[in-house]
Amino acid sequence: MKVKQEEIRPIDLLFAEYAAYHQHPTNRLLHWIFVPLLLFSIIGLVTAIPFPHLAFLGKYNMFINWFSFLLAGSIYYYLRLSPLLSYLMLFTIGILFFFIVQLEYVEQDGGPALWQVSLCIFVISWIGKFIGYKIEGKMPPFLSSLRFLLIGPIWFIHIILKKFNLRY
Repeated sequence: MKVKQEEIRPIDLLFAEYAAYHQHPTNRLLHWIFVPLLLFSIIGLVTAIPFPHLAFLGKYNMFINWFSFLLAGSIYYYLRLSPLLSYLMLFTIGILFFFIVQLEYVEQDGGPALWQVSLCIFVISWIGKFIGYKIEGKMPPFLSSLRFLLIGPIWFIHIILKKFNLRY
């Protein structure tokens, strides 16, 4: 009886390559903290870029911004790699976007601007990530390929799925 060998998918190769840069436990911990914060800050920064008013959208104009296009492109990329991971990433981004909207309300009430808060989180996140890479003793993987900027967030989701023995 032949044992069916599981096909190695492109996403598995990307995860294996990404994991090679995240072997040290401290680096992994720092990435569990700073990758979600970095994603949050990028959503906030892109959302804060003024978007032109499109009259044909009417009252729905407020639902379209520059992040809408970034979201569509990244979810399409994730969908091509793994439908389940793309759905979970969309859900995760939805949660993060909820908090972006809360920051917009804080800004409207006289608090700091969304872009300022997002920029602070962005800088702190990169510092945390680079400390992790210094501990790891390796350069960040996105220096070899920019696609790893997109792989980082779904890498964590895939780890959670593997813990529950769910195929992605």
